[in-house]
Amino acid sequence: MPKVEITIPEHLEMQITQLVEQGEFLNREEAIEDLLSTGLKAYKTSGPMDDEEEPGFGDDGMMGHEDEYVF
Repeated sequence: MPKVEITIPEHLEMQITQLVEQGEFLNREEAIEDLLSTGLKAYKTSGPMDDEEEPGFGDDGMMGHEDEYVF
């Protein structure tokens, strides 16, 4: 497994240490790996949204009627 060296703010280091001390993770390495992996998964699923409008919801109203919306 590749090794990566990072510098993080002290408050993050303290939070990671606290999670390890509380038994959430076996050690700092496991904590950082799991938290980074979780963050990357969350980033992927909440990525940028397309600017395109959804099909069927254009300026001509729903169901193709120009001046009214049919529900």
